[in-house]
Amino acid sequence: MFTMAKLLDSLKNYHLILASKSPRRHELLKGLGLDFEIRIKNVDESFPQVLSREEIPEFLAKKKADAFADELGEKDILITSDTVVVLGDKIFNKPENRGEAISMINELSGRSHEVITGVCLTSKKNQVIFHDRAKVFFGDLDEDEISDYIDEHKPYDKAGSYGIQEWIGYAAIERIEGSFYTVMGFPTRKFYTELKKFTAQ
Repeated sequence: MFTMAKLLDSLKNYHLILASKSPRRHELLKGLGLDFEIRIKNVDESFPQVLSREEIPEFLAKKKADAFADELGEKDILITSDTVVVLGDKIFNKPENRGEAISMINELSGRSHEVITGVCLTSKKNQVIFHDRAKVFFGDLDEDEISDYIDEHKPYDKAGSYGIQEWIGYAAIERIEGSFYTVMGFPTRKFYTELKKFTAQ
């Protein structure tokens, strides 16, 4: 049986690098018991409009990984990720400003939407890209509640302008179908499974 102890033992031969400034992803990797270095690069997050909703976060996760292509050592495993919120045919990434953030939450209020998080694992010799999805059901929020949330939490670094671990998750989200952590920005269960395969190759 493959245990966490066995994974940690196998990772002694590797150096994990998380290319994200997201405190949520830092927290979730630490929660898995992993030691890692944080490296940050600013990467343009535009994407071809022809991509499907599932392909967008995978494309962006790979795009972030490609920025480090010439810097990886033999023992490095780079972890990159991206999350998008999908409402109907609309893709919500990070809001540009307060007005856009308020507009996004207004549209999500009282409706269900999908959250899709893509992850890319990259070493000098291998690369694996995958995604996970969850469905989120929002209750109704009035304009004052939305404005107060945006002003208090300033969710400008979050896809869809909200963080499920913040006030809005307690007060507005009725239920989710899928992983809470995928909505939070990193699919821990799927990542754990894929990392086991990656280090076994």
